[in-house]
Amino acid sequence: MTTTYDVIVIGGGPGGYNCAIRAAQLGLKTACVDKRGTFGGTCLNVGCIPSKALLHASEVFEETAHFSDIGIKTGSVKLDLEAMMAHKDKSVEGLTKGVEYLFKKNKIDGIVGAAKLVSSNQVEVVKADGSTDTLGANAIVIATGSEPASVPGIEIDEQLIVSSTGALDLQKVPKRMIVIGGGYIGLEMGSVWRRLGSEVTVVEFLDRITPGMDGEVSKQFHRILEKQGMKFRLSTKVTGAKLLKNSVKLTVEPSGGGDEEVLEAEIVLMSIGRKPYTDALGLDAAGVTLDDRGRIDVDDHYRTNVEGIYAIGDVIAGPMLAHKAEDEAMAVAEIIAGQAGHVNYAVIPGVVYTYPEVASVGKTEEELKAAGVDYKVGKFPFS
Repeated sequence: MTTTYDVIVIGGGPGGYNCAIRAAQLGLKTACVDKRGTFGGTCLNVGCIPSKALLHASEVFEETAHFSDIGIKTGSVKLDLEAMMAHKDKSVEGLTKGVEYLFKKNKIDGIVGAAKLVSSNQVEVVKADGSTDTLGANAIVIATGSEPASVPGIEIDEQLIVSSTGALDLQKVPKRMIVIGGGYIGLEMGSVWRRLGSEVTVVEFLDRITPGMDGEVSKQFHRILEKQGMKFRLSTKVTGAKLLKNSVKLTVEPSGGGDEEVLEAEIVLMSIGRKPYTDALGLDAAGVTLDDRGRIDVDDHYRTNVEGIYAIGDVIAGPMLAHKAEDEAMAVAEIIAGQAGHVNYAVIPGVVYTYPEVASVGKTEEELKAAGVDYKVGKFPFS
């Protein structure tokens, strides 16, 4: 017998669980399917939340070295990495249990299993024990998020070559770490391990870090991170990796071509961005189309080309940010309920949680120049 819902949300991350909660609040019978086992998606389980816990803890650890500068005597301060990781895990557990509570409060069926589309109004869920359920729905929302991208030919093993997930769970501080990619995630995780004692080098293909940010901000940001001890190899591409027993040898060369060079580190963090997770969802069977970058095609109301199927978050175009997915979650739930959901993409901020934190919102100066728009510049030095 098929259980039928008004809305089935595939994916339990910030987009998925917020969509399910909003839909239930609007009176729709709702289910949320996620295969991880704990709801909250990448963000709560292996992304935003654990990384911020480590960023805060490592910042406090580094700050203790300067307590004596302001007259506070603490004696020798030592790192207990195991306890720091336990603090991180406790932070994650509290928030994922919070999502479970909200599901119960709003009478949402939280279903653990791998979901795929059977048709425009049916979802098949394969559970951990191998059993299969078929669910029916008037509307299906795909919110399966994204996964780490990798340099072609270099495999992430989460041991020596790690993604952000592996970088959140290292058992010891590496003597040397190489971060491939100078974006938000790489700089955040690199700064964590630098504070804890690792020698960190960032290898970036482009000629600047945080390429989506204002050029002047990126330049100042780069200088600050260098003063903190982080090293940078800009305009450099990685061409290969050789795994040794306890380290990795990376082959690099100038982005524009030139002589090869070998860099070695105990840990390599692959952080060149993320790609939409659309595999094994049965999109072909349902007839859902993708764009040339593997993202699900949607219109301004998050509708795919198949009636009754919607998509939000990292699987569609736009910045891969948790709060962007949350806004879309609210909007699509309201649209399905017959209301007028809307997202103002012009005011979605981006933040790098290094020290200092770097934030941006709206157009950069470069974008305004390219568009031929008149603008004024205001600056205030916080120093």
